[in-house]
Formats: sequence, C-alpha cells, structure tokens
Amino acid sequence: MDRDLYEVLGVSKDASADDIKKAYRKLARKYHPDHNPGDPEAEERFKEISHAHDVLSDPEKREQYDLGPMYGAGPGQPGGADFDMGDFDLRDMFSGMFGQRGGGGAGGTGGGGRASAGPRPTRGADIEVNVTLSFEQAMHGATIPVTVEIDEACDECHGTGGAPGSKSSLCPECRGRGVIGRNLGGFEVMTQTCPECGGLGTVYDTPCPKCHGRAVRHVRKTENVSIPAGVKTGTKIRKRGKGNAVHGGTPGDLIVVTHVTPSKRYTRNGNDLEIDVPVTYAEAVLGAKVAVPTLSGKVAVTVPAGSTDGKALRIRGKGAPKVKGGGHGDLIARIRIVVPRSLDDEQREALEAYAALDASDPRKDFDR
Repeated sequence: MDRDLYEVLGVSKDASADDIKKAYRKLARKYHPDHNPGDPEAEERFKEISHAHDVLSDPEKREQYDLGPMYGAGPGQPGGADFDMGDFDLRDMFSGMFGQRGGGGAGGTGGGGRASAGPRPTRGADIEVNVTLSFEQAMHGATIPVTVEIDEACDECHGTGGAPGSKSSLCPECRGRGVIGRNLGGFEVMTQTCPECGGLGTVYDTPCPKCHGRAVRHVRKTENVSIPAGVKTGTKIRKRGKGNAVHGGTPGDLIVVTHVTPSKRYTRNGNDLEIDVPVTYAEAVLGAKVAVPTLSGKVAVTVPAGSTDGKALRIRGKGAPKVKGGGHGDLIARIRIVVPRSLDDEQREALEAYAALDASDPRKDFDR
C-alpha cells in the first residue's frame, strides 16, 4: 500500500496550500537527483514527493483524495492516488447517516484501521403504531393485539438473500460496503443504498426465489402488547426486536403510542385524578359522610361542616397508577353543592323559616 500523501510531505491533513508548497520545496531540494547523483533511493523519493505535491496542491485532486477511491480518485483514476481504502474508512464517516454502529466489525480495528470486507451490521428501522385505549384499560393495564406490516428475515434463505446452495461474492458495484456515494462538489456528498446488491454488500449467483434476493419479506403480523397500568395519551411502549429486519444486523423495535379515551367520571392531572362529588345544601352546611367512587371501589369521605362549592378533599393513594416507580397518585374529590329545582310545601316552609333566622349578609362587601 502506498504511503499517505500528507505523510510523504510531512504535513497535517488540514495543512494550507502554502504549507504544502513550503514542505514540497524543502524536500524537493533535499532529494533532487541533481543533488544526489547515482542515488536510486533519492530519485524514488523525489518522484514520491512530486506525486504528493501534484495531488495535494490541486484543490480538486486533493478533495477527491480526501474523499477516497469510492468517489473517483482511487487507483488507476486520473489525478488519483494509489492508496488503500483502509486509510480512509468512509463507513465510519457516514455511519450516523445510515444508522450503522460505530466501532470495528469482524476483522476491523474500530476507527482508522483497515476495514473488514462487507458492510458492518446495521439496525433495522423502528415501526411506530398508535393504539386507542379506554380509560379503564389505561388505569388497570391491558394486553392489546397490534397488527403491523414489517420486513422480517426470509425463512427460505435465512436472511442471506441467496438461494440455498448458491455462491456469494462481494458486490462489484459497492465493493461490499452496501452503499455508494457521489461527490456533489465541495464537501457535499450524496450517499445511497447500492442498487446492485440492495445494501446487502454481497451478490449471489442464484437469488432466493422467495424474497427475490432481498433477504427480507414484507409480512403482516399481529403482536400482543402489554399495556402497563397508568399510561396516558402519548406514552410510548417499546418492544425490542419487533420492528423491521435488516440483512446482517439486528431488527428495529416496535413502538406503540397510546391514546386514552377521556373518562366520563374523572379528570386526570398527572398522576392525580379529580372527581366532582355532589352534596346537598344541608350536607354542605351540617357536614356529612359520603361515598366517593375510586378506581378500586367506593370509599367514605367526610364532608366538613360549612363546606363551600368547589372545596377540594384529597384522598391519598387513590389516583392513577404510576407507570414508573409504583404507587398511585391522589384522588381529589371536589364538592359540588346541588340546589333543588323545586320544593314541596313542607320544605319551602322550613327553608323560609331558616331564612328568617339567618342574619348573615353574603353581599355586605359589594358597596365597599
């Protein structure tokens, strides 16, 4: 493998054009054949220096060299330099764009070392689906069947893409990387899945007849998803490995997003629930014990004498279940005084007698 051209000139990869020119002139004077007559090593070194300067002093050639042979400046290309792709592992550079893992694959060295043949294992795409739950299902938990359309590994070729017994080889188009790229000018590079191998990195002399060489099949499946008690609208439940399969990597995840139908009885505020508790005027004035429905059955709650409309009574631990950490929120019972729409004669006489005895004036502050 030829030496790195920056190393030949003794400059860094971010060296300016002026730095490259100075380094070349210094080395050229030292190894010029006129100064080293009959020295074949000096002559060879001078040729190496001249070639490095030729490439790195030309902005377009330098850019192609930095991008690597995958983009047209490799061995045998005009203006290109003979160097091994192991020096510039573009899969590290673009791994984030393809969802690929960092670090070395089998036979690799992580970053900067010689890359192993074939694409690195990737991760399949996640699938996100929405489910609608009743308020009761959200509060108590449930198991919901979710139907999804996914790519799963072909059971005929076991995810290889080749017919049983067929021979495989590295894809000639992408040289086993699974992706190809094109320089759009400057530092802008467009990458895409290799059309020859479909991103597999390998081709077979006989493609799998069931998946047509894709290594995966599009299927419709139903997964049972356990919904924990206490979920709310927007809660995401992840099922590992139940998303799309991909050749040479791990399947993505199935992500279930919950949508909870509002309750006719409760209003939710975080992990707390609120409920309106109707009481009579007499119960509010004199105080009473009333039964309040909770998620686990009715509980007796004391309404203090003199309670006003809207007064909140907190019932500890009777709210919504907490998805994380366990326990429950609280139930807020809000007093709602119910005024009778009609009175019989006896009730009216009793109320009029009370009114005659009531010396309070609730509007005494109106004129202040």
